[in-house]
Amino acid sequence: MLSNLRILFNNATLRKGHNSVVRNFRCGKPLQNQVQLKGRDLLTLKNFTGEEIQYMLWLSADLKFRIKNKGEYLPLLQGKSLGMIFEKRSTRTRLSTETGFALLGGHPCFLTTQDIHLGVNESLTDTARVLSSMTDAVLARVYKQSDLDILAKEASIPIVNGLSDLYHPIQILADYLTLQEHYGSLKGLTLSWIGDGNNILHSIMMSAAKFGMHIQAATPKGYEPDPNIVKQAEQYAKENGTKLSMTNDPLEAARGGNVLITDTWISMGQEEEKKKRLQAFQGYQVTMKTAKVAASDWTFLHCLPRKPEEVDDEVFYSPRSLVFPEAENRKWTIMAVMVSLLTDYTPMLQKPKF
Repeated sequence: MLSNLRILFNNATLRKGHNSVVRNFRCGKPLQNQVQLKGRDLLTLKNFTGEEIQYMLWLSADLKFRIKNKGEYLPLLQGKSLGMIFEKRSTRTRLSTETGFALLGGHPCFLTTQDIHLGVNESLTDTARVLSSMTDAVLARVYKQSDLDILAKEASIPIVNGLSDLYHPIQILADYLTLQEHYGSLKGLTLSWIGDGNNILHSIMMSAAKFGMHIQAATPKGYEPDPNIVKQAEQYAKENGTKLSMTNDPLEAARGGNVLITDTWISMGQEEEKKKRLQAFQGYQVTMKTAKVAASDWTFLHCLPRKPEEVDDEVFYSPRSLVFPEAENRKWTIMAVMVSLLTDYTPMLQKPKF
C-alpha cells in the first residue's frame, strides 16, 4: 500500500493536485492522521489545514533537534537542487534557505533580477517550464502574489512563496515554532498585532485560528488588512471558536495579549511613502507602556529588519523579546518545508503538543 502511495505522488501528472494523503507514523510506530505534503506548493497558509501546518512545525522541531542538538548529518535533499528567485533583497530568507538546503545535502541556486527578470525578458510560463526541467523546487521572493500563482500553475515542481505583496507564509512558520518552544503550546494564545495591515498580518490571519489562537490587530486608518482576507479570517475564527478583533487603537489590541507583534512600517517598494507613513503610524511604537496592558507572560516578535520607531530598545532587547530565536527558526522551518515538499521523510521526534 505504501509503495503504491509513493508511486502515486511521484507521478508528475498528479503531484500538483494538492491532495493530502494520510499516513501513520510516529518514531516508526503508527500515528493517527499524519499528513503527506510531497509535491505541494506553499503559496499561502490559507491552502493548508491546521494539521498540515502542525506537521511542518513538528518536522522543523525534529530537524532542529537531530541536526543542531544531536549533531547528526541528514542528507535528505542530496542530489536535489533549488531555484531561488529574489526580486527583493533579503538577509534571513536568503541565508536560511541557502544554508538550510545545503546542510541537507542539496544545491541552492540564487537568482536576482539581473539573472532572471520575471515576465520581462521571458514569460512566466516559459520560466516555470524551464525551471521545472532543471530544478526540484523553486522559492520565489517577489513583488506580486499573482506572479507566484502563475508560476505554480505552469510549473510541475513545488513553488514556495518566499514573500509577496500579499503573504509571507515561511515567516509565520518560524514565528509559530518560536512560540511553541517558548510557551509549550499554541492553543489559547492571543496574538496582538500592532502595525501595518501587511503580508505578515495576512499570513497570521490565514493560520492562527487553526491552532486555536486569538488575534487582536491594530492598524492605522487607511492601512487595514485586505478586506477579503479579513472576511476569510472571520470565517476561520467562527469555525475554530477563536476571537478576531480589529481596531485603530494600539493599546486596545495589546490588552491581555500574550504576544506583541509588529513589523516594518515601510516595506521595500514603499520608500516614497515614508514621510506619510511615519506620520500615520504615530503612537504605534511598541514600548513598555504597551507591554503594561498585555498579559503577564507577554513576549515580543518582529521578523526584522527593525527600525527604532517600530519598537524601542527597552522592549526589543529585553528578555521578553524572542526576535533572535525567531530569526534562527527561519532556517529550521524552511528546511522542514523543503523536506516535506520533496521527500517522504518521517519525523523521529515525538510530536509536540500544539
